[in-house]
Amino acid sequence: MVVLAHQAPSVAQRCKDAGAVAAIALLLGIPMLGLTTVDQGGSLLVATRWPTLAIFVALCFAGRLLARYAIDALQARARRRPAATLLRPGARHQLSLWLGWGCFGVALALPFVFSDNRYIVDTATTVLIYVMLGWGLNVVVGLAGLLDLGYVAFYAVGAYAYAVLSTQFGWGFWQALPVAGGLAASFGLLLGWPTLRLRGDYLAIVTLGFGEIVRIILVNWTALSGGPNGIASIPRPSFFGLPFKPGDDSATFAGFFGLDFSPLHRLIFLYYLILALAMLTNLFVSRLRRLPIGRAWEAMREDEIACKAMGMNVTNVKLSAFAIGAMLGGLAGVFFAARQGFISPESFTFNESAIILAIVVLGGMGSQLGVVLASLVLVLLPELGRDFAEYRMLLFGTAMILIMIWRPGGILSQRQPTLRHRAEAGAAP
Repeated sequence: MVVLAHQAPSVAQRCKDAGAVAAIALLLGIPMLGLTTVDQGGSLLVATRWPTLAIFVALCFAGRLLARYAIDALQARARRRPAATLLRPGARHQLSLWLGWGCFGVALALPFVFSDNRYIVDTATTVLIYVMLGWGLNVVVGLAGLLDLGYVAFYAVGAYAYAVLSTQFGWGFWQALPVAGGLAASFGLLLGWPTLRLRGDYLAIVTLGFGEIVRIILVNWTALSGGPNGIASIPRPSFFGLPFKPGDDSATFAGFFGLDFSPLHRLIFLYYLILALAMLTNLFVSRLRRLPIGRAWEAMREDEIACKAMGMNVTNVKLSAFAIGAMLGGLAGVFFAARQGFISPESFTFNESAIILAIVVLGGMGSQLGVVLASLVLVLLPELGRDFAEYRMLLFGTAMILIMIWRPGGILSQRQPTLRHRAEAGAAP
């Protein structure tokens, strides 16, 4: 009997793999990090920032090399396990867990590390909004397999629900949050009911039309939405009743904690608020995947006809996916309105739906961690290209094409099983 031993990749192979990643980072970094525009005497000149680009490429090379070593070590450890334990989570799943907890740790520490940099904290808040929206749409597209191009409509419903309830009825943020989420869920049912028999491109066209209908209603229903002028002076959430305003008394946030007033207090509070909402969304969706309704979504995604043949009520499964995804989008809309203090129909165009769908597809449909990584890519890439306003979207599109060529199934395309069977010790393999 001949036993074939698995040979680990050599150092040269690992360096070659890391070099390929560094080459891609160099191509993406030259227009975004290596070059910048400088105003000299009224004319714009292009200046080089090669040290910054070199550090970026070196970090990508070292990061890929370390990640490759970690993956190979975990795979070698899994191969040494007995056959009865091979059904446990694999090396890639463990690496995803570590990466997820690492991202969470970085997110917790970010406001303290960059406490004096308003731009970074504000950009991170925007990333978390798109993460929450991506997790909501991932229920509809990634788990249930229903293509939705009008997801921004639920985002708008949540934002306008909070704006109207707070400015016209005096509701607070926490009072309006569940009501706006429920209203967005009802709009999800309203969209899902007439589209139950549609699939693929036809479903995409209907959802696209639904998103445009909601936007046009907001533009023309001036009495409710303010029309094109939008709604201003939307109240910001407070810290358990303590407003973020100047004052030395205990009725303000700074006075209660004995701090000097700073506008960054509200910014950091909003950052942690959206972080908490995003983590609750992740926990909620992860738990739903283990319930019968979550397994029904995934089964319908794989083969709807087989689900019908087994007696599954596909109608209720689709409606539940639309309703839950819409509710999560509405909750994100409430935070968006509270953060901005002003909303208008221009904030809820088809472009937003396209970005959210791109986050789900680029991250890997059905992958929670992939949504986080794709949100970082799609939000930070345009920010890095602000120095080249005329070519910003061209560079952004080029980067997207290169990423999809490099990872056609998404950044994290490997789906982990929702449920795993653990073999008992001593059982036959």
